[in-house]
Amino acid sequence: MELINFKVGCKTISLKILDILLTERFDNNLTTLPNNNKSFIGVKDYMDIPTPVFDLGIILNDISTEQSNAQTLKQLRAWQEKQINWFNMLECNLLNSSISFSKNDTELQDFVLFYKEFSTDNEDLKLTMSRFDEPFQTLLEIVKEAITAHSKKNHQQVAALLEKIKRNSLIQLERLFESAKEQITLDYKPIIIFTTKDGLNPHVGLLVDKVEDNIDYKKEDIKPLDKLTEIGFDIDPQTKNMMRGLIKLAEKHSVLIDPSVIFKPAQLEEHASEKTEAYGLF
Repeated sequence: MELINFKVGCKTISLKILDILLTERFDNNLTTLPNNNKSFIGVKDYMDIPTPVFDLGIILNDISTEQSNAQTLKQLRAWQEKQINWFNMLECNLLNSSISFSKNDTELQDFVLFYKEFSTDNEDLKLTMSRFDEPFQTLLEIVKEAITAHSKKNHQQVAALLEKIKRNSLIQLERLFESAKEQITLDYKPIIIFTTKDGLNPHVGLLVDKVEDNIDYKKEDIKPLDKLTEIGFDIDPQTKNMMRGLIKLAEKHSVLIDPSVIFKPAQLEEHASEKTEAYGLF
């Protein structure tokens, strides 16, 4: 059976190609309705049939990719502003020959942890974040030289070192900040998967980040989740109900999902074993 893989945040999910009617770009043009389901984002017509659309990122990750991106952008903007304010204050103090102070970059040390521990599946963004270290460490080294020159009242050297920072390290860091923000914004082009239970009519729409690839699976390729969930994994019952197993990919696993049981009434959940068999895996 042929599957199609999709990216949802840091996860990869798989759907049978027969469960998919159509994929289309999400243009944020859904009709919203009052509801208590945080993953429900609106209704979209498919062949004149109003179809509910759910954010699969919220279902699987408890946060949408859009929200996650917004948080990352907020962090980047905050660090960018903090760095500018820190340097402006430092420059003002260094150019004031009457004050005495020591190096104080402790407030920026968390920034090192931020860019070194930053995790993303976007290879371009990962590369951009890895490039922060060199100009940032260079900036701190030159600041150290400038403080030493200031303590020796070599004000001409202080001014020269500050200009060097502004012409090189600060410009490089500013470009990296702008590049990282741009990559986060431009990389997010979500799509809606219109799923079906009968091959003709839409069931639900699922919002995912992007299409990955196609794969063929065999029964032995599907690893049941029973053993994993038996040892204490806290998985929401509705989410657990739609997960059919794990498929080994090159470096990780994909979660196989049965869209026909997404948001099925609670009274039907007791038939999970029947649904697994009906899904054609075992």
